[in-house]
Amino acid sequence: MLGFILSRLWQGVLVLVGVALTVFFLFQVLPGDPVALLAGQRSDAATRAAIAADLGLDQPLPGQLLGYLNDVSPVGVHPRDSAGVAKYGGVQVLPLGAEQSLVLKTPYLRRSFQSNKEVLSILLDHFTGTLWLALAAMLLAAVLGIGLGVVAALKPHSWLDRALVSTSVLGISVPSFVAAILIAMTFGFYWSSWTGLNLTGQLYETDPFSGRHLVLKNLLLPAFALGIRPLAVIVQLTRSSMLDVMSQDYIRTARAKGLSGYRTVVGHALKNALNPVITAVSGWLASLMAGAFFIEYIFNWKGLGTVTLRAVENLDFPVVMGATIFIAALFVLVNIVVDVLYAVLDPRVKLSA
Repeated sequence: MLGFILSRLWQGVLVLVGVALTVFFLFQVLPGDPVALLAGQRSDAATRAAIAADLGLDQPLPGQLLGYLNDVSPVGVHPRDSAGVAKYGGVQVLPLGAEQSLVLKTPYLRRSFQSNKEVLSILLDHFTGTLWLALAAMLLAAVLGIGLGVVAALKPHSWLDRALVSTSVLGISVPSFVAAILIAMTFGFYWSSWTGLNLTGQLYETDPFSGRHLVLKNLLLPAFALGIRPLAVIVQLTRSSMLDVMSQDYIRTARAKGLSGYRTVVGHALKNALNPVITAVSGWLASLMAGAFFIEYIFNWKGLGTVTLRAVENLDFPVVMGATIFIAALFVLVNIVVDVLYAVLDPRVKLSA
């Protein structure tokens, strides 16, 4: 187990390096100049040069890349006087000559070009909104998907089964952002007087009299829009797995012993049919957090997607890079946890490095 985890962590490091390299070079071909945006149209050459030097944009491209990788790495080479200070929050572990030292530190994602705030602080401020949105979408998809999948499996080849399967195929086929636009306009705009739901809104709202309070209804539409695709997948997985389990000998034995239909389905069939569904549900969480970008933008939801897309518009390179690496790290960690949990739950699964 330990060897498997260490192997996957090493593979995850390589994935993160690849993601950082890809986004770094993609950002170089985008039109626009972040220095000009920060300095303004009326700035002189000296001002632009000072801003470029402060941001490290005056160096050649290889130097910019190496400097960035050195900053985001948990182990980096820095001047001795920077070891342990607030910029890196690290400790010196090995002197390297008279001026440099090897520093163990928190990954430094630098500062935003636009707000001058630390990128990690910006991401953590918006992470909660994305996390709650992904969890709500996953919960909605799991509860409805398993329930509808069981109903479809208990009535195979009926009109209800065909309707659920056809609807799930449509849910898989329609892009999430298209579904989000349709849901937002239908339930949050045209039918808002009936549904009581808003086109936009946040999880927490501040009232001048009652203060800050939780508004769960603002979570319904974006969570439903984000959860449509996993919902459709879970319906089909549950139906297929239930049909397979219901044809097993032990189910026929349970029925022959006179067990009620409810006890047979819930106590025997469903419990054994949920393994592939649990795997799908656990693996979808990181995907939903990444897929929430356009959903958040459409519903104006305060999350990682909104702040990242705005950073792309403003050529805020550190925020774009930081958000991409942040999401990629979540993918790596969630996938490792899912693999380990699946092996613990099912002894038949063997982990190999």
